[in-house]
Amino acid sequence: MIINVKYFKNLVFILFFILPVASAAPIGAMMRDGYNILSDNVATTWQEPQHYDLYIPAITWHARFAYDKEKTDRYNERPWGAGFGQSRWDEKGNWHGLYFMAFKDSNNKIEPIGGYGWEKTWRPLTDDNFRLGLGYTVGATARDNWYYIPVPVLLPLASVGYGPATFQMTYIPGTYNNGNVYFAWLRFQF
Repeated sequence: MIINVKYFKNLVFILFFILPVASAAPIGAMMRDGYNILSDNVATTWQEPQHYDLYIPAITWHARFAYDKEKTDRYNERPWGAGFGQSRWDEKGNWHGLYFMAFKDSNNKIEPIGGYGWEKTWRPLTDDNFRLGLGYTVGATARDNWYYIPVPVLLPLASVGYGPATFQMTYIPGTYNNGNVYFAWLRFQF
């Protein structure tokens, strides 16, 4: 098989120089638009809250397939603590919230977390009080074993709610003996 050198050079030039520059504009625009939407939603939730929320951490579960048994045997899975936030429902019926929580982590040390959460909300029954949610949270946490240096978080959110009460949850991904934690809390609107 004979390779045409001129053809090959042109292909390399297109793949490594033209395509990245051409595709950078749409990616940059998407990132800028996403940032603007996020910052606008955070500002609106801060300035125009419809509800105040009480957060009660309920359970931390370390995925048994991802941990040595001796570690899970000594880890705390009752995250005693509390939190406070403010939230709103947008015109599409989706939830936006700003929150701060502090709870006992896996090592029984206080862990603060705060941030912004968003959930797309569905009301599958004729009773509008019942709802399901799926979204994300972005914020920061700090842990004793990391010298309380703030660490950014971007995590999935899911929830089941009825009236002013919502059971909300996330999953913290990780590696073996680190992360892979299901964390859930109750959120009460007033």
